[in-house]
Amino acid sequence: MLKRLLDAYSEKFVSRWVILAMDFAVVCVGFGVASLLVNNFELTPQLILDIQMQAIVAGVAYLIGFIIAGSYSGIIRHTSITDAYRILYASFIAVLILLLLSALVYLTGRPDLSLYIKRSIIIVHFLIVLFLLLGTRFVVRGVYQRLTNNQVNGRKPVLIYGAGSSGLVTKQTLENEVDKKYQVIGFIDDNTYKQGKTLEGVPVYAPDKVFQRDFIEKHAVSQIILSIQKLTPARKTEIIEKSLEFNLRTKVVPPIEKWIHGELSTRQIKAVNIEDLLQRDPIRLDKAHVAESLRGKIILVTGSAGSIGSEIARQVLHYQPKKVILLDQAESPLYEIEMDLKSNHPELFPLAEFVIGSVSDPMRMRKLFRVLQPEIVFHAAAYKHVPLMEDNPYEAIKVNILGTRTVADLSIEHRVEKFVMVSTDKAVNPTNVMGASKRIAELYTQSRHLKPRCKTQFITTRFGNVLGSNGSVIPLFKKQIEKGGPITITHKDITRYFMTIPEACNLVLEAGAMGKGGEIFVFDMGQSVRIHDLAKKMVKLSGLEEGKDIEIVFTGLRPGEKLYEELLASSENTKQTHHPKILIANTHPEDPEHIEFSINQLANTLASTEDNFALVAVMKTLVPEFVSNNSVFATLDLKKTVVNE
Repeated sequence: MLKRLLDAYSEKFVSRWVILAMDFAVVCVGFGVASLLVNNFELTPQLILDIQMQAIVAGVAYLIGFIIAGSYSGIIRHTSITDAYRILYASFIAVLILLLLSALVYLTGRPDLSLYIKRSIIIVHFLIVLFLLLGTRFVVRGVYQRLTNNQVNGRKPVLIYGAGSSGLVTKQTLENEVDKKYQVIGFIDDNTYKQGKTLEGVPVYAPDKVFQRDFIEKHAVSQIILSIQKLTPARKTEIIEKSLEFNLRTKVVPPIEKWIHGELSTRQIKAVNIEDLLQRDPIRLDKAHVAESLRGKIILVTGSAGSIGSEIARQVLHYQPKKVILLDQAESPLYEIEMDLKSNHPELFPLAEFVIGSVSDPMRMRKLFRVLQPEIVFHAAAYKHVPLMEDNPYEAIKVNILGTRTVADLSIEHRVEKFVMVSTDKAVNPTNVMGASKRIAELYTQSRHLKPRCKTQFITTRFGNVLGSNGSVIPLFKKQIEKGGPITITHKDITRYFMTIPEACNLVLEAGAMGKGGEIFVFDMGQSVRIHDLAKKMVKLSGLEEGKDIEIVFTGLRPGEKLYEELLASSENTKQTHHPKILIANTHPEDPEHIEFSINQLANTLASTEDNFALVAVMKTLVPEFVSNNSVFATLDLKKTVVNE
């Protein structure tokens, strides 16, 4: 019966003009009560007539206030703090009108007129009106919520983590939702002073009490909504991890600045993703130092259509450069970046120059340097996919090594101030062609710094995987989960370091600014992550159960793939910089003439043969620590061992 009534009238609302008339009546009745109280209930026939006249005057004054403030336009069953503020604002306007009117009557010397209202009556009336208008609205809201809360069939019990203002707004947003999918059964809060209390009739629990199997089963909780505006990444990860232990789906309320016109919508409450679990405390960047090094300069970013290159270009544009040249051979991705800048950052767009070309094309690069004259180069252009490069060493050498050589040599020739190369942890003790090609590129750029009369400072930055980059494991797992699986992992014990794209690029800019030439900067990547654990968490975050809804399959290590990545070679150690996240690897640069001779030999081999084994054999002479893993090129290591013996 009650459900039918609620369903029938839930979408019907009282007209705002009816609400205005009711508020006018409340004001008039309230005035009579205030007059009786001030006059100690001692009434004369004349006083009764005066009260009637004054009640109408007061009603008109409040009517003006209501219209100005718009206090009658809210839906009473959903009365909010904003509605209360409007009533308060309207009442203040009315009080000012009445005080001004009484003062004018008093100044005429006729305080006996009916229009003269004592200040004591005006103040008492003001308090009575506030009590009646706000009280009736919140009573109606409370009754409505109690009735609707009793209709819990099909509604999901949820807990809100955070009993502050954001948590309260989240509760109200869920309760005002049209579909009413959720029932808020409690708040969770770390503040011991809030625990054990209630917020709008909803209990506030301690985390230790909630994260118990008995509590979860008793209340049939399936979801937690994280609604704390100031929360460290470490604490956020801890809460999400705890929720996953109990198979609770976790959603996150966005920062207040992202709420639509200051109002939270249920559509903005999003499910937690794996990137939230891998976040760390934000890196503090010495922006003044970076800005000083980039301001007013012409900057070339190679590989600017890629994940890292595009983010470097976007960040550099905010440091007031003279020009940023975005170079890449990938036409469509570069066009997308161009359109994105044009639409979302029109003020920065004139500073960008988009150039299609490959770093492996010497003629194209020579013309670019001659015409555009870059002063700083961020070299992010490279082939990076390990299995593909294992099958295509020709392209790895052509782009990653010889392309780097071309850009580096042109940088010296055109007196570029700084050449900052983006490298990878796979260059350390490489087990694959891609990693070896990047290590050779590192050796070449380091050796250029030692050349006589070289004015260019060559700086290398080395870090691991970045979250959300093209071809990384997380987007792959997301696609596999969307398709229903299976999730494919090469090995149960494989681990990787992860860093967000903005975080990595921030550190590249910082390292570039602090570098003096010849350094290999190593970034603090935090703790390595076991990929199997990552996959299991992604399954849980998707609301699925491993083995029941989706399978995780191990496919075996791919050619050239490592179980564990390293950031430093065994012969290297580090020294600190002024930035706690950036270290300098103590390395010993090779003789420039020897490196130049060896790479020329590699280039000649590339020009004279298509034999992959011959190409990789030359790479192994350049990088003695390059030992192929799970690859056809491992036979070259066996031959080398036999010869040495």
